[in-house]
Amino acid sequence: MNAGALHGAGLGLRRPHLGALLQEIPAPIAFMEVAPENWLGVGGRLGEAFAHIASRVPIACHGLLLNLGGPDPLDLRHVREIGTFLDRHDIRVYGDHLTFCGDSSLLYELLPMPFTEESARHLSARISQVQDVLGRRIAVENPSYYCLLMQEMSELDFIRLVLEEADCDLLLDVNNVWVNATNHGYDPREFLRGIPSERIAYAHIAGHLRTESGLIIDTHGAPVIDSVWDLLREAYAMHGVFPTLLERDENIPELAEMMEEVVLVDRLQKQAQQSG
Repeated sequence: MNAGALHGAGLGLRRPHLGALLQEIPAPIAFMEVAPENWLGVGGRLGEAFAHIASRVPIACHGLLLNLGGPDPLDLRHVREIGTFLDRHDIRVYGDHLTFCGDSSLLYELLPMPFTEESARHLSARISQVQDVLGRRIAVENPSYYCLLMQEMSELDFIRLVLEEADCDLLLDVNNVWVNATNHGYDPREFLRGIPSERIAYAHIAGHLRTESGLIIDTHGAPVIDSVWDLLREAYAMHGVFPTLLERDENIPELAEMMEEVVLVDRLQKQAQQSG
């Protein structure tokens, strides 16, 4: 398990919480995460607030716009801007999604990749290019998806091939495993068992929405459900305790309410360490 750069329980840094966090970062928060695209070039009071928080707690960056799976050439200027940001704020881990988000222009959506060898090697080559430019390994996230473009191999085999070919790390989104397993009819525990432990940089956990049709949508807009907490417990039992961050992007409550779930992550980690 590659968890040396981060540890413990984390929380996504959201602007509604900046004021409270500038006063005090609650003790259970061992690290925080931002989308770097939301902070590149931000100056003034907001930029100062971010720099202050980044000086007090380790930060991970989870990008949105690398377009790793896209057909267009990588935007290397953007990659270098990201690199400057990572260095300036001593960012511990950086990565993006195993998706594409543009063809000739950015679509601002994370769209699924075909589960084919050609697609996996395309992603791997582009991840390797980003790593060469940045001079560091990156952590790519297993995404949620709602349709299959083409499937020559399983989702798990696809991810394993990308990780091996690119020699990169994994941001393991436990909620996405649950969402995809439920929507597409596979066993989430079998999926987790197949993940190479040594590739896990850290993990996400989040809430989702179940629609009237039964489709589950990865919204990050609700509390984490019991079944996903149970899956996180099992993931710790399988792979050891890895850094785990709570995501919340919609219906964002006060920091005190968010902390209830961060504290639960911390508690589950300590229980797993004691039982292990």
